[in-house]
Amino acid sequence: MKKINKKKGIVFWVTGLPGSGKTSVAIKLKKPIEKIYGKTILFSGDDLRKISDFKNYDVKSRYLYAKSYSKLVKYISNQNINVIIATVSLFEKIHIWNRKNITNYCEVFIKSKTQEIIKNKKKRLYFKFKKNLVGIDIKPEFPNNSDIKVLNNFKKPTNDLSNSIFKKIKLLYKK
Repeated sequence: MKKINKKKGIVFWVTGLPGSGKTSVAIKLKKPIEKIYGKTILFSGDDLRKISDFKNYDVKSRYLYAKSYSKLVKYISNQNINVIIATVSLFEKIHIWNRKNITNYCEVFIKSKTQEIIKNKKKRLYFKFKKNLVGIDIKPEFPNNSDIKVLNNFKKPTNDLSNSIFKKIKLLYKK
């Protein structure tokens, strides 16, 4: 069980490959998290790219975006607002920075195989773009010390996956 600094929000950093179900899970987590832990906002990587007008997908740009996401969610959580962020951001340096700098940080890693994502047609970008794809030509740095790790092999509904994650969150952060 993790101790919560009640003067700050909790950051639920949902990460995994593109198409692994991060955003779908995050959307389903918002209502129960808000009910138990208080005011919560949700961002997906797509939302943040649109808001910030990010257009580049090379490794360096992706790292800089992830770093800016980390700073943004830290700023918001420091105002006692919970944040759920669903983002690829598969850089070990980002995970380490988050652990050191975000007071109430909960990392959720949704593990999926690229081949399963493609086979189940879970992300159109695998068919649309031919370069700068995480899991294809950009090697992901999967988190080593996630607070919660789940496998999404696309055999269960997203509700089941979300419910499983939320049960683990409640065990980590008892109110």
